[in-house]
Amino acid sequence: MWKEDNNKLKKTFTFVDFTAAFGFMTKVALVAEKMDHHPTWTNTWNTVNIELSTHDAGNIVTDLDRKLAEAIDKLV
Repeated sequence: MWKEDNNKLKKTFTFVDFTAAFGFMTKVALVAEKMDHHPTWTNTWNTVNIELSTHDAGNIVTDLDRKLAEAIDKLV
């Protein structure tokens, strides 16, 4: 479940290994590019942490962030 904290939507995804985590990131990158809305994220081995906020709106959570979060959830 996405958590709204400090004007960001945040979620951690855990996979079986680095390859699965990186594959997920690749899928997210393609969706994010199509939406022209890019996450802040980190990857450490099998874990991907994602934060979403809209920079053009003053770094707050907008409907665009919620739509991207929904699209990301469908990739898992």
